[in-house]
Amino acid sequence: MNEVERWSCGTRGEKVCEALAKNGFDAVFAATREEAADLVMKYVAPGKTIGFGGSMTVAGLGVRERAAAAGATLLDHNAPGLGPEEKLRILRAQPTCDLFISGANAITRDGFILNVDANGNRVGALSFGPSKVVVVAGANKIVADLEEAFARVEEIAAPMNNRRLNRPNPCVVAGHCMDCKGATRSCRIYQILKRKPALADFTVIIVGEPLGY
Repeated sequence: MNEVERWSCGTRGEKVCEALAKNGFDAVFAATREEAADLVMKYVAPGKTIGFGGSMTVAGLGVRERAAAAGATLLDHNAPGLGPEEKLRILRAQPTCDLFISGANAITRDGFILNVDANGNRVGALSFGPSKVVVVAGANKIVADLEEAFARVEEIAAPMNNRRLNRPNPCVVAGHCMDCKGATRSCRIYQILKRKPALADFTVIIVGEPLGY
């Protein structure tokens, strides 16, 4: 990024942190992905169970590898070589993990967090269950309002994730949401967090650079 882009991401990121804090979230701004990864690792300890919400943002931080090296137990349903039963076991274990790390599809300037799921493991864990929740979002996820947040899912996040997962959904061909009705539809559960869930220990890290889809 050049200096102007860095300024834009930083200014928008710090403002949305203020809005998130007003909504009860512990919100922290990190200028770079390296700083964000270090912040996440503060919550990692040997023996802790750590769930991952299938986020490309989190994958780009390298915290999976660092957490494994630190002696944590990873609950990663996207780990290579998993059979269907083992994957389901991990999905069901994530809501009771010590630390759940996720991305976000969009965060509004009012400090609302939007996520869309196929299975509900991510949005379920973000609502209730884990001892600690950490959401990491790049500045590219910041939008004006909920209307723009849903548009972002339909125009960017959903088509790109469907392409990544090699799902035969029409958005992969059209490049935008077609509100498909097929069995492989990914957009099934829509969650808006307008306030921090009442019983959650919930931190949001906004990163001053683009991350994920």
